[in-house]
Amino acid sequence: MTKKSLQTTLIHPDYTAPEGFDAYPPAIHHASTVLFKDVAAMRSGDWKNKTAYTYGLHGTPTTFTLEARLAELEGGTHCLLAPSGLAAIAMVDFALLKTSDDVLLPDNVYNPNRELGRWLTADYGITARYYDPLVGAGIAGLIQPNTKLVWTEAPGSVSMEVPDLPAICKAAHEHGVLVALDNTWSAGLALRGFDMGVDIVMQALTKYQSGGSDVLMGALVTRDAALNDRLAMAHMRLGMGVSADDAFLVMRGLPSMKLRFEAHDASARKVAAWLKARPEITRVLHPAFEDCPGHENWKRDFTGAGGLFSVLFDARYTEQQTDRFVDSLELFGLGYSWGGANSLVMPYRIQAMRKNWHDGGMLVRFNIGLEDTADLIADIEQALAKL
Repeated sequence: MTKKSLQTTLIHPDYTAPEGFDAYPPAIHHASTVLFKDVAAMRSGDWKNKTAYTYGLHGTPTTFTLEARLAELEGGTHCLLAPSGLAAIAMVDFALLKTSDDVLLPDNVYNPNRELGRWLTADYGITARYYDPLVGAGIAGLIQPNTKLVWTEAPGSVSMEVPDLPAICKAAHEHGVLVALDNTWSAGLALRGFDMGVDIVMQALTKYQSGGSDVLMGALVTRDAALNDRLAMAHMRLGMGVSADDAFLVMRGLPSMKLRFEAHDASARKVAAWLKARPEITRVLHPAFEDCPGHENWKRDFTGAGGLFSVLFDARYTEQQTDRFVDSLELFGLGYSWGGANSLVMPYRIQAMRKNWHDGGMLVRFNIGLEDTADLIADIEQALAKL
């Protein structure tokens, strides 16, 4: 090439870094445009099977590495990343459902998933119906000829019922219906969805995977190549790209995730047990406790519990009083999500959220972080005194 001007040299430098650099952290590859070796390589590259890089939206070495690690964690073979857990949920719906189809969702479903179901019904001619999360094999009686998908959540992220996943999957598959699982609560550590029979596992990587309360991301894992192709087409058409920096942050959290999850679990059980003995609390909704709905399913299928659980206050306490309790907490942040080092609290108007909710009393959900449990209990105790 002829001599380059200074401006061109700034864009096209002569230097290329030597190969052979290796380190434990995966490299962060930033790219929208991906360069091809030649036209033949450009025309032969297939973004769907991930054997070539074609455009930043379809993946870089950074995102491919994260997808492979997540698939292995869940015992799957294919993984797709999305900008959030809700985006991953939407990707499943838009990949598998069309006008006149029917989808079943548990009544304790993640509320944005419920809102998505309402949107599908109102604007897309797709029927979204809600079932008792403890229906088990009885879901067979709800499946219609046009039912294409059953969503499950284990447990429900607010009211904590644990479904009988094997029974639901068996009944659905006998009718040719796919089953998707929101496995965010266990992060693939305490429950492996494919062992239960599900077809698609969704995780919100926003939680334990990142562990820093600073990343939004979701993932879909499958074992079936044809099903993954359907999801991948929706991924492409909806433009579900994720940042390489965010993918790196999630990967940075993975090596310590199991240790953190177990620490959250141990602390949450201590705090939940203390709350269970308090006169202000009528029920502790923690799947590891015998009186939690679906506990027998948790005991059979799960190996741990994480840091998330809910409590029901005695019905004598008004919403104003339980709000005062929440506002009086000093170590618990008032915020959605979970899985980070900081403990969180959130009050819910559960009666308005659920179709068949019969318990009285205000519901408050706790995420127990990594603080000293004695300090957390002392904080809750001083807040209870202000009811």
